[in-house]
Amino acid sequence: MKHVLPALLLAAALPGIEEADTITLLDSSDFAWQRTPEGVSFAPLHGDRFVDTYQALVELPAGTVSPPHVKSANMFGVLLRGEMIHYAATDDPHTARRVGAGSYYSIPAGLPHISACVSDTPCLAYLYQDGAFDFVPVSP
Repeated sequence: MKHVLPALLLAAALPGIEEADTITLLDSSDFAWQRTPEGVSFAPLHGDRFVDTYQALVELPAGTVSPPHVKSANMFGVLLRGEMIHYAATDDPHTARRVGAGSYYSIPAGLPHISACVSDTPCLAYLYQDGAFDFVPVSP
């Protein structure tokens, strides 16, 4: 858990996160989960992920492995539940480092990569992306 606070402070200090006039408090029952056709669920926290910078929770079913892809914006995450691997598309997945709850990760824009939920339970992460969400498949 030693990386959670620095990661959240980093996300709060990143450009594109606007200051509000009021305190926002959301209980887990307030989240408006949206499921993709692939079974990945997003709960928006701030911003519209298809328009500009955003913050969201994302839940990936256990065993989910993305195809190789790139994103146009930098992504920053804190894993809240489960175990994941994130690795460059040219790397060996068997040597990818596993990260668990409380771990921080960042994926640079334009880097072909693969992300996978490798735990037996769904993975839940907090995400901040410094631009609009996209998912552009690439050849391995």
